[in-house]
Amino acid sequence: MAGIGFELRKLLRGDSFLSLLRGYGYAGIISSGPWVISICGMMAIGVLGASGAHGARLGPFQVAITWLTALSLIFTGPLQLMLSRFVADRLFAEQADRVLPNLLGALGLNTLLAALTAGVPLACLFEEPLGVRLLLLSCFVVLCDLWVLVVMLSGLKEYRAILGVFALGYGLSVAAALGLRNFGLAGLLSGFLLGQAWMLVALFALVMRRYPLKEPVAFDFLRRKQAFYGLAAVGFLYNLGVWADKLLFWMDPATSEPVLGPLRASLIYDLPMFLAYLSLIPGMAVFLVRIETDFAEQHTAFYAAVRKGGRLPEIERLRGGMVSAVRRGLYEIFKVQGLTILLLLLAGPRLLAAFGISPFHLPLYSIDLIAAGGQVLLLAVLNVFFYLDQRKVAVLLTLELLVLNLVLTLLSMNLGTRFYGYGFAGAVFVTALTGLAVLSRKLDRLEFETFMLQP
Repeated sequence: MAGIGFELRKLLRGDSFLSLLRGYGYAGIISSGPWVISICGMMAIGVLGASGAHGARLGPFQVAITWLTALSLIFTGPLQLMLSRFVADRLFAEQADRVLPNLLGALGLNTLLAALTAGVPLACLFEEPLGVRLLLLSCFVVLCDLWVLVVMLSGLKEYRAILGVFALGYGLSVAAALGLRNFGLAGLLSGFLLGQAWMLVALFALVMRRYPLKEPVAFDFLRRKQAFYGLAAVGFLYNLGVWADKLLFWMDPATSEPVLGPLRASLIYDLPMFLAYLSLIPGMAVFLVRIETDFAEQHTAFYAAVRKGGRLPEIERLRGGMVSAVRRGLYEIFKVQGLTILLLLLAGPRLLAAFGISPFHLPLYSIDLIAAGGQVLLLAVLNVFFYLDQRKVAVLLTLELLVLNLVLTLLSMNLGTRFYGYGFAGAVFVTALTGLAVLSRKLDRLEFETFMLQP
């Protein structure tokens, strides 16, 4: 934790505009780089592959990868946070030798369950050739394992390593997919799978290099005293909550069309949302800088003083510093993301034209921009609750996000095209505002809850 905070603090040192730009630019690259690379990689396959003899098959390829990404994130949501917390606790307890055996146990269990979960629908609901179905199954399993590793290494602040692996891995995916494009959908999926599999091996090798292996496999992360099932619920509810509106649009025949087997796509909903998500980069940069510098330092100092029996005035002073860091961070996220949204709203018509998207999508693009900004704010609030170990609050907030997104999106779909996107935006903002209200109360009562709720 201290490593990335120290790097960011070093880059931000100095009062010049260049120092500021360098620090936030670095934070933006390492926080948003992997998913931006993923999106750009998919776009590269789409644009460059369209010139091939089988360009018509790119639609099914992109839809398949989008579905695989969504379902694999939802499927692995429970394991992502639970394993990350287990690893962090073992490192804090100076038990680094427990990391690798449990990671192997988690990946083995994850691989088995993912293969069984995806294998049945692929066998029963798809009529594509066996080779294509096997490739879809392989991509799903590899993506599931990859998310577990990425989230675990993100928790360990290995942002630069993840970024480098994603850059090389997606480069390999694009090159291989384009090289195999004449084999149609099977060729494109094979190329994509090759790059993802390389990324999985590279990230696993990084873990192996850092942590000892004294036993082949372990499942301590599932033991009741060491497992945090509240985090598992948060991981599942958050991922399902974020994808719920997309799944509803994809599954409704009135807003989607069949593309590959039972997989459908919603052209009217997907394209503006895809573009709006790129606006997250500035907000994510501010989020990383403020969480990993000001807040992380104040948080560490506050709980160190509590553990060492510090005097009350000192504890109150450190609590005040932590509260100020949270408020300053949330305010800066609101300010920077708000300015980004404003600029992108003004540039909306030109941006849509540059990406070949119809002006008909402009209202949906606008509300998607606002929803994406709200998602950054919600992520920041949830992250502070993770630092404060407020798992029950995080569970309730993510449950609220899921329920609101389902209800409001169904309502917006019934109201007509002018209201598309308002369901997700409303769900994100109402949940973020709820989180801010609860966070304010928690921070006001921090000393009381810290001492009175100790076991």
